[in-house]
Amino acid sequence: MKKMLCVIILLQACVYKPVVDTAGRSGTFDKSKAVELTNDLQHCKTIAKNNSNFVSNILYWSISSTMDTKYEALNRKCLINRGHSILN
Repeated sequence: MKKMLCVIILLQACVYKPVVDTAGRSGTFDKSKAVELTNDLQHCKTIAKNNSNFVSNILYWSISSTMDTKYEALNRKCLINRGHSILN
């Protein structure tokens, strides 16, 4: 059972696709930053992948109130900090 849970967590981190409101914008920016979405998605994915691993994903998931992995949290935070409106 634990092995199956670990595999599911690992696969979930690999397939995380943030839902971005491309018409929306953060309150800190005057204009929409969605024009840079593709570039930002690639950069944030790389940053999250380089700063998380299987063990850190499980440990983060076990204490996360939203049941996110570290990969998901880093990816989401990166996109939000770049001015994108993330819905999930």
